[in-house]
Amino acid sequence: MRLDHLSYAAGPDGLEATAQRIGHLLGRHFVDGGIHPRFGTRNRILPMADNTYLEVVEALDHPASDKAPFGQAVKARSALGGGWLGWVVAVDDITVVEQRLGRAAVKGNRHRPDGTELLWKQIGVNGTISDPQLPFFVQWDSPAEMHPSAGADATFSLACLEIAGDPQRVSEWLGETVEAPLEDIKVEWVAPHGTPGILAAQVQTPGGLVRI
Repeated sequence: MRLDHLSYAAGPDGLEATAQRIGHLLGRHFVDGGIHPRFGTRNRILPMADNTYLEVVEALDHPASDKAPFGQAVKARSALGGGWLGWVVAVDDITVVEQRLGRAAVKGNRHRPDGTELLWKQIGVNGTISDPQLPFFVQWDSPAEMHPSAGADATFSLACLEIAGDPQRVSEWLGETVEAPLEDIKVEWVAPHGTPGILAAQVQTPGGLVRI
């Protein structure tokens, strides 16, 4: 179990403008990640060190974005002005999570602009919707060399996550201590009685630490 990526929902100015704004802060361009046809969304990504990446995502005007939980989550967050949607944990065997949560994972796929297709399974998005401090889970079915973090500039890395929430609650959701997927990343737990979710991420860049 490890941290896989962070998702940020596009604001009212749209995917391109949101990705450009964050990319300008970081001094690095986001690349076109393609469309998620099953979820009615599309994204732009920034590969980072340690097999992680940042994702800026927006919902498409497509029936899938109204039906799929991930599309619903993106649409709802964008309607509130955009911002951090959640964090995502990668697991080797998602059947363990399926058994614990008592439901089946759904298949995900994304078509990159070059025509290649990424495949994975995911589960727990409804948990993230109801309690945004909780991550959802993915198991990548595509080979490791196709992971969205491939080709990352190692000088860009996630240094710290600021999460409003209760680490005990998150540990219960994960089925193990919250430190397990976040062992190499500093986490600041703040406002345990406020609105839960990611408040900010601190990214180490060649120009210093940047808080988003």
